[in-house]
Amino acid sequence: MRFETTVQRPVEANGVGLHSGVPVAIRILPAPVSTGIVFVRTDLDNFQIPASWRHVARVSYATSLMRQGVLISTTEHLLSVLYSMGIDNAYVEIDNLEVPILDGSGLPFVRLLEQAGTRQYRRKRKYLRIRRPISVEDKGKRISILPAECFRLTCDTDYPSPVGRQSLELEVTPERYATEIAFARTFGWETDLDQMRNMGLIRGASLENAICFTRDGLLNAGGLRAPDECCRHKALDLIGDLALLGRPLLGHVIAERAGHAMHAALVARIMSNPSLYEILTFDQLASRVTQALMS
Repeated sequence: MRFETTVQRPVEANGVGLHSGVPVAIRILPAPVSTGIVFVRTDLDNFQIPASWRHVARVSYATSLMRQGVLISTTEHLLSVLYSMGIDNAYVEIDNLEVPILDGSGLPFVRLLEQAGTRQYRRKRKYLRIRRPISVEDKGKRISILPAECFRLTCDTDYPSPVGRQSLELEVTPERYATEIAFARTFGWETDLDQMRNMGLIRGASLENAICFTRDGLLNAGGLRAPDECCRHKALDLIGDLALLGRPLLGHVIAERAGHAMHAALVARIMSNPSLYEILTFDQLASRVTQALMS
């Protein structure tokens, strides 16, 4: 895509926060060029929190943003969809502290954006292209990113029975994201429910917005949407965290049992060292690719 975009018209949704359990309403509205994605707390005098790596606050069971003590929690699903569907600029009005979980996947947000439509500006879109390999490792988990001329993702996960090991690799485009990743729901294990509730988490969780596994099956009557739905959801989460880079990514991300904290560490490492990346337009990228093919 050559030019920056925003939504054509406002759209809205209502639901509950996965962890807080509070009712919440959001509206996604058009924003000017070079605004990026900005959350607006309408319950707090329209206080703004840009969706940026600079404002990452907590990354344990979700990715939260904070600016001057004001919090926006569980941002990753919505940011994943905006990023993958090619929306560069938008205001997200929200009247509570947590983005609604809806059905636990990105699909309701994809449908919202389809209703909103896309408006293209005349400002050329600028991409963040990785120049050399980067890696973050911790306790047998690793996330790396390699130079590439597109946004490619490899995601390997390993969970207890009955899920086991799963793997996914694809080039992330709006079309492939909408059909192969967006539908995947958040998930957890029945054995962890009490502990998580005691930690003040998953107060809004239900079988309507999350997959719940038992030791040998799952509680959801409708079953899985895909055999590897868990791995696809981790890819969805990963893209949402990478969205905090603030620009469309050109690179091959390889995640091996990584989670929110490692995703955030990778983003911070990239953005803290400008020699690791370059910023270029679609035309500059196309020219470079053409030169490489001719040489």
